[in-house]
Amino acid sequence: SFEGRVEVYHDGKWGTICDDQWDDRDAEVVCRQLGLSGNPKALSWAHYGQGSGPILLDEVECSGNELSLDQCKKSDWGQQNCDHIEDAGVSCDPFTGTDLQLYASQMWPVLLPYYGTVRLAGGRSPSEGRVEVYYNGDWGTVCDDGWTDLGAQVVCRQLGFR
Repeated sequence: SFEGRVEVYHDGKWGTICDDQWDDRDAEVVCRQLGLSGNPKALSWAHYGQGSGPILLDEVECSGNELSLDQCKKSDWGQQNCDHIEDAGVSCDPFTGTDLQLYASQMWPVLLPYYGTVRLAGGRSPSEGRVEVYYNGDWGTVCDDGWTDLGAQVVCRQLGFR
């Protein structure tokens, strides 16, 4: 999934993050830490439901350049003044960005290069055809093992179709 309530693991337990100071820069770090690309969006007020258990972080203030939440300014672990109605969430929607690295590992076994170009070949119109990717100086096809409508949507978005 590309969205949900943010939970962190610390000192042997899972807990939520309070949404005080929570913004898109914090979401950008969460998405990066999870290896997800797209357009990071911060969501507040338990948008994805209230968690249970401890609230482990509060006052998270990332610059957006950090590799993980550990590197962001934040309260001490467990120090917070929140209730679960303030649980923070993120959306790392892959259809709003152009970096397809995520799909290379999760959607099909053939590497869809995120530095390459995608095209459709052999179709009856410019909007249909065999998916080909440009990699290391050559055009190649994409194996259909594990190919789903989601993969087709990614290619269509990359080609500018909506």
